[in-house]
Amino acid sequence: MSDNVVAIDGPAASGKSTIANLVAKKLCIPYINTGNMYRAVTLCFLDNKIDITNFSDAESTLFLKSVVLNYVENNDDEYEIELNGKLVGDSIRTPRVAAEVSSVAALPSVREFLTTKQREFAQLGLIVMEGRDIGTVVFPKATHKFFLTASPLVRAQRRLGQEGETVDGATIESVAREIEDRDYQDMNRAVAPLKQAQDAVLVDTSNMNIDQVLETICSNII
Repeated sequence: MSDNVVAIDGPAASGKSTIANLVAKKLCIPYINTGNMYRAVTLCFLDNKIDITNFSDAESTLFLKSVVLNYVENNDDEYEIELNGKLVGDSIRTPRVAAEVSSVAALPSVREFLTTKQREFAQLGLIVMEGRDIGTVVFPKATHKFFLTASPLVRAQRRLGQEGETVDGATIESVAREIEDRDYQDMNRAVAPLKQAQDAVLVDTSNMNIDQVLETICSNII
């Protein structure tokens, strides 16, 4: 039996969030951004002054028992992340969170914690969920699977255009290197590495505009 999910995976700054949000609006279904869930946990670690490089998975498991993370529906019928009773807003979209999220996401305890929560959203009916392992691990039997990608240079240009995502003085070249480093970490981690599901539709957005990407995906769903 297939899971009633539109799974959109891909590397950092490939356009997953933008496209997933637009697909959800066009189909009038919930959109779940799993990357923001990992960012929220990372923010929680940082705010509690946890040294992520020296934090064992056992310590992480214990710490996560005190973390309350939910997606809550707002007045605009969209879902926002609530961390320990407070909406996180733009606090998860800062350079310090971006620099540590890959390390936090590599912890098996964190992935188990969030995968369980992500699977709970299937109860909402047909949903759009994007991340890095949605079609391979979270919902391997998803009804529709897509893998978005683009060249590191194009993704660097997009990242530079996102307010708060890069440090002052960042250049396309420096951001492209950071993205390539993030790709390497994500693709080579021991738990749920970033990869394209065998049955996913590959969409290279390097030379496509948003409308073209949206049409490509929706034409494969409807």
